[in-house]
Amino acid sequence: MHQSTDPYVRVRGAREHNLRGVDVDIPRDALTVFTGVSGSGKSSLAFGTLYAEAQRRYFESVAPYARRLIHQIGAPKVDSVTGLPPAVSLEQRRSTPGSRSSVGTVTLLSNSLRMLYSRAGAYPPGAERLDSDAFSPNTAAGACPSCHGIGRIHRTDEQLLVPDPDLSIRQGAIAAWPGAWQGKNLRDILEALGHDVDAPWRELPARDREWILFTEEQPVVTVHPVREAERIQRPYQGTYMSAHRYVMRTFADSKSASLRARAEKFLTDSPCPVCEGRRLRPEALAVTFAGRTIAELAAVPLTELDGVLASAPPGGEAARVLAEDLRARIAPVTELGLGYLSLDRTAPSLSAGELQRLRLATQLKSGLFGVVYVLDEPSAGLHPADTEALLTVLDRLKAAGNTVFVVEHDLDVVRHADWLVDVGPLAGEHGGRVLHSGPPAGLAEVAESATARHLFAPLESPERPRPVREARGAVRLSGVDRHNLRGVTAEFPLGVFTAVTGVSGSGKSTLVGQALAGEVAGRLAEPGFPVRRLVEVDQKPIGRTPRSNLATYTGLFDVVRRLFTASDEARARGWKAGRFSFNVTGGRCETCQGEGFVSVELLFLPSTYAPCPQCGGARYNAETLQVRYEGLTIAEVLSLTVEAAAVFFAQVPAAARSLRALEDIGLGYLRLGQPATELSGGEAQRIKLATELQRLRRDHTLYLLDEPTTGLHPADVRVLLRQLHGLVEAGHSVVVVEHDMDVVAGADWVIDLGPGGGAEGGRVVASGTPSEVARTPGSRTAGYLARALGV
Repeated sequence: MHQSTDPYVRVRGAREHNLRGVDVDIPRDALTVFTGVSGSGKSSLAFGTLYAEAQRRYFESVAPYARRLIHQIGAPKVDSVTGLPPAVSLEQRRSTPGSRSSVGTVTLLSNSLRMLYSRAGAYPPGAERLDSDAFSPNTAAGACPSCHGIGRIHRTDEQLLVPDPDLSIRQGAIAAWPGAWQGKNLRDILEALGHDVDAPWRELPARDREWILFTEEQPVVTVHPVREAERIQRPYQGTYMSAHRYVMRTFADSKSASLRARAEKFLTDSPCPVCEGRRLRPEALAVTFAGRTIAELAAVPLTELDGVLASAPPGGEAARVLAEDLRARIAPVTELGLGYLSLDRTAPSLSAGELQRLRLATQLKSGLFGVVYVLDEPSAGLHPADTEALLTVLDRLKAAGNTVFVVEHDLDVVRHADWLVDVGPLAGEHGGRVLHSGPPAGLAEVAESATARHLFAPLESPERPRPVREARGAVRLSGVDRHNLRGVTAEFPLGVFTAVTGVSGSGKSTLVGQALAGEVAGRLAEPGFPVRRLVEVDQKPIGRTPRSNLATYTGLFDVVRRLFTASDEARARGWKAGRFSFNVTGGRCETCQGEGFVSVELLFLPSTYAPCPQCGGARYNAETLQVRYEGLTIAEVLSLTVEAAAVFFAQVPAAARSLRALEDIGLGYLRLGQPATELSGGEAQRIKLATELQRLRRDHTLYLLDEPTTGLHPADVRVLLRQLHGLVEAGHSVVVVEHDMDVVAGADWVIDLGPGGGAEGGRVVASGTPSEVARTPGSRTAGYLARALGV
């Protein structure tokens, strides 16, 4: 058959990550869902192979000079891929967007709104018409000059900089100064300038205190250090910097997160007094549409903004066209259940699922035809009611003549697929094979598929049926007034498993992650308070660089290095534990600086990474690799999976406990040295939980988890739930924010928020046992929970 008429994308010999020479045919113009347990290789096939190959082909069509300006991903390890159209990736990026990024900038809706104000806004008499850039807080033309378009300003005062005025400067009165030599240097400069550094701060003249803390001057003076025994200290030229200047400069410019966090302690954050937090220049804020400024319209939920545009009085052809365009762009966002968001909502405050759906809404409006959309768990963070809207959107993308590839665990999405590619049977080296590629019904015949067992014969939850546990006390919140929560009162029982439910944007994370966490943290030291420890387990990465890995995060690497240091060979050479770290000079390979790979620049082609020619990817120098423990080098130990390491270190209690906790939570397939950057959010969360489990204490602990089942196959959810319910059986309390109705059905207590999202949410709709909440009228969760309970 001629390739142009072949209706399939055909993959041959895919070997990316753990894929084992996979051959698979997938139809175009269909909705294909890739399934499999966590770590089975489905993302390696969908993103690492298919999307990466589509991108590589696109870049080959770009002019060589332009290629150098674009970040290119490397060519995938695959023999051939035929019939592959251009691809658009909608991945759940793990990088955090900047504070200037917002719902408006992600969806490009801000551009349309600015154009509306520029062309059709009501200007004050005699005012010049402004360009659309003048309505953006992210441009020099529009940003308020006082706060530079941020809307808030950071200030400091004497009380913050000098918390204890009874101390002298020599005793450390100026707490905001840097520590160590730099702080001593500033003190010596002040002394050289003639200031009294031994008198209590409160006794210094007010004028001197003001100058020391806030001057913008930077005088240079010769400092004669006090001589110390056996140290020759010569005079030097010292430059003075006020405490205020040091704090502001560190906060704005430091690359160190810890230094910035320290500087922030000496600052107050308040709305800009010039623009009153509206971020724009006065001339832009003087322009109105439908009687409102652009800052006012950017602050209302999108559903309300759509209503304002619909009811705005006619104002000419430009206003009509621009308002209609804006409403057409808002429609797919509200259709995806995100109408509760406002345009000025900052992107860092959004969940990964919300960000991905915003990008999906933008693609809906783009009207592309004949492309492959590759989506990464679009149902993440979605209430079942919102998932139905998502399926409608995916169908529309397909109906428009596109091919949709979805990596997904949600069984409702899996059932909706035209074609299913199931990868497995297990994770890591026990996965990487395509078990089934065809219509979903055909998967029922595949006995070794974990997906089939849940899709066609849902098993009873291991936590049900069992009697609902009795609470042992409660934490009561009253009058919670934050984000869209307005005077909310909620009671969280202790000693039980509590699930907090509600549609997206109903206020769940605010109630649990902010209000409950804040209340408990503030009362831990209170005599008689039943909770003694608070543990929050989120899905943030366990490290930002490849140098952070599973072994370093869990503390296992310290145990391993001690074992190597104690070997006869290491002791004979006088080596300490640092010798066996790939992060410091000494034992690591200096050619690759302990990375294990080197970047090969190919100018017009994507940069490629190759194993280090010196160490072959081992990360250590040859001398270090001469030392062995039980026959393995340190590099070989780091390449072990958790499962293999548990056998290898069975006789080492400190290592065995940590490895057992990781195995028990379903992470046996991960390698000890697997870089943090390769781990999913769900894997990172389970690693944190396993780290907690291995140091389980008797003190009553409250565990807070935000959507712990995100990114987990139903088989992995079962393993996770066994651990969480085990914590409750051990006498602790667990609170989860959750959308998976099987998890909610197995809880002891449910708190349902809503009824809608944003301004329509923020209330407790129901609270009680799962069966009680399932019977509550007015709850959007009730029907789905009743179905999960089988009632």
